[in-house]
Amino acid sequence: MRILAIDTATESCSAALWVDGSVSAREKHLERGHAAQILFMVDELLAEAALTLPGLSAIAFGRGPGAFTGVRLAASVAQGLAFGSGRPVVPVSDLRALAQRAFETLPEAARVLVATDARMHEVYWGCFSRDTQGLARALGEERVGPPDQVRLPESWAAAAHLQVAVCGAGAGFAAYPELQNALGTPGPILDRLLPRAHEVARLAVAEMLEGRAVAPEQALPVYLRDDVTHKRPSGH
Repeated sequence: MRILAIDTATESCSAALWVDGSVSAREKHLERGHAAQILFMVDELLAEAALTLPGLSAIAFGRGPGAFTGVRLAASVAQGLAFGSGRPVVPVSDLRALAQRAFETLPEAARVLVATDARMHEVYWGCFSRDTQGLARALGEERVGPPDQVRLPESWAAAAHLQVAVCGAGAGFAAYPELQNALGTPGPILDRLLPRAHEVARLAVAEMLEGRAVAPEQALPVYLRDDVTHKRPSGH
């Protein structure tokens, strides 16, 4: 299987190429300018592998949540490449990709609470467990809200007597240290990890095998937050 993956949801701008289990990748940390870099990264990876877009199995992208401009960019670039090459698209959650990176960073970890900074004193968050194939699987819906509303799944709380540590991952833990209170039996905190295309590609392989690739026009970004503006009080 050959999958090209891109991710621009955070300051990490990255692309990865999965070819039958071997991964090559490019990554830069940027405050802005992702649009000028991502296609250059794609061209480099394809040239090094002597591949063209029509020779791919699919094109994957980090579909959010994350920075609104970055999430839109990844979706539009993936759609454009897919339309031009006739390839299907695989949207992958950025929270799940971050959970996958946490599991690969900590091979002993089995559960992770992922929380990224959503600004406006909120976090994007979700809970993930490692399945028998080593892949991150979501437990419940991904959410956005204040840090003090983050909760672990009831099934985890019920098994607390087993003393299974829950690790934390994502910049939300750096921005809001009180998030550690939600971990129950706490494990390591990986507050510098960002989602990247490498893990998007790996998860996209599983999505392809499970029949979750979609047509380019169905590859949509996921924001979680619909209202991103604050209304001024009347009289101001």
